[in-house]
Amino acid sequence: MACRLQIAQLNLLVGDVPGNAQRVITTAREALAAGADLVVFPELTLTGYPPEDLLLRPELLERVDAALVQVCAETRGITLVLGYPRAAPDGLLNAAGVIRDGALVTEYAKQELPNYSVFDEKRYFQPGASAVVFEHRGLRMGLSVCEDIWRKAPTAAAAAAGAQVLININASPFHAGKQAEREALVARRAGTHGLTILYANLVGGQDELVFDGGSFVVDREGRVQARSPQFQEHALLVDLAADGTPCESGAPRHGAVAAGSAQDEAAIYSALVLGVRDYVRKNGFSGAVLGLSGGVDSALTLAIAVDALGADQVEAVLMPSRYTADMSNEDALEQARRLGVRTHTIPIEPAFDSFLAMLKPAFGDRAPDVTEENIQARCRGVILMALSNKHGRILLTTGNKSEMSVGYATLYGDMAGGFAPIKDVPKILVYRLAHYRNGLAPIIPERVLTRAPSAELRPDQTDQDSLPPYEILDPILRLYIEEDQSVDAIVAQGFAASEVRRVVRLVDRNEYKRRQAPPGVRISRRAFGRDRRYPITSGF
Repeated sequence: MACRLQIAQLNLLVGDVPGNAQRVITTAREALAAGADLVVFPELTLTGYPPEDLLLRPELLERVDAALVQVCAETRGITLVLGYPRAAPDGLLNAAGVIRDGALVTEYAKQELPNYSVFDEKRYFQPGASAVVFEHRGLRMGLSVCEDIWRKAPTAAAAAAGAQVLININASPFHAGKQAEREALVARRAGTHGLTILYANLVGGQDELVFDGGSFVVDREGRVQARSPQFQEHALLVDLAADGTPCESGAPRHGAVAAGSAQDEAAIYSALVLGVRDYVRKNGFSGAVLGLSGGVDSALTLAIAVDALGADQVEAVLMPSRYTADMSNEDALEQARRLGVRTHTIPIEPAFDSFLAMLKPAFGDRAPDVTEENIQARCRGVILMALSNKHGRILLTTGNKSEMSVGYATLYGDMAGGFAPIKDVPKILVYRLAHYRNGLAPIIPERVLTRAPSAELRPDQTDQDSLPPYEILDPILRLYIEEDQSVDAIVAQGFAASEVRRVVRLVDRNEYKRRQAPPGVRISRRAFGRDRRYPITSGF
């Protein structure tokens, strides 16, 4: 054995440079005690990822410099590969530094700066230009940062410079199927260049992004030899032979990454739970409150909240109206009972009647329409926000991606809140995730999963009164929103032209609502928010 290294898959807090530095020091000491001589940390460890416009504040960089001095002084006896921003004459660099025996011995600057999807790195960083290879225990090790591995040139340059092992540090966010994509890509790079590749990834929730970890080691034939679990912190110990090959006695793989519905649903559900947990805890809330209607969206949201925070930190509020079916109240109370969640029942009838009476002189003889439906939703929003304020608990909204896409939601009503756990989950996937969670334990009453979905804002209402069936709506939305396909291209796939035009029109006209919606967990390739930025005012 030439060396024993550890990949430190950490959950860090953006902007907390002193706290993140202390995590580095503690982790390095633990790795040393476990027999490791090299420990690898994620991309931009000291600032967390993405630090966004914090990078424009000079004091952040001053704190990074101070943290580097502290880390160097307090981690003797072990070598570190660490990510941080570094000031350079032409701007900032996204750096990976090698720290050994109290000194920063070499630095590498990320060459490929992503500027698509959720990434804005060209706003902040200048690209590096050359490979960096350092020696450790007789092994020649190259450095790269995240996007570098997705492009051919940086890996080729490291191999040409004599690297036997390539260390790739990452802050790679989750979307469904992402882990299999990473491993396939890294396997190709390893096989092409005859390198052992160490892929170290960040874990944790940061606003709408979730970093899923899943760090791994690939040998020169492209075979995964060790893997960290996803969605949790982990220390992955790996032994390397004198030629850089992972030893057979290295760390376990923690299960193969497989494609398929069950694996996708398990990963997506875990991402939603982690995203909610970290958003609530990192922002200092004491817990969460949500409206529980007896429908599948709020049922899934409640399950996620309880799995993320614990039943004692979650409150569910039933707010029946004249249109609420008895079964809705019964099912909501039954789910809360199964989960052990405290409930409040606060009917909205008194508030609704008062608003109708107050507005009658202004409404005149106009017939009831969606206005009265929205008033009911806004009565509920006021109640929920009052409980959120009084109890110091964040309000979780329960709208799904299908609804948010077409504007089937009420501003300042069911859209009111601080975080939207299933904002990026289409309705059909909501049902799949609910069935998945019930497969672990039957917490959602069966009737919630079988009855027709309804907002219950007018007599005998169902979602399909206003929207195409979700089996038609969700595929159209995916093609238009996530794949940027045109109306003609979508129609060519067998959808009715009138339906496609109607759905596209609804998506486009409701951008103003989405701009005012709370953030939510991103689980797809194209989520609303930082991932998809369209003008509100547009003649396109």
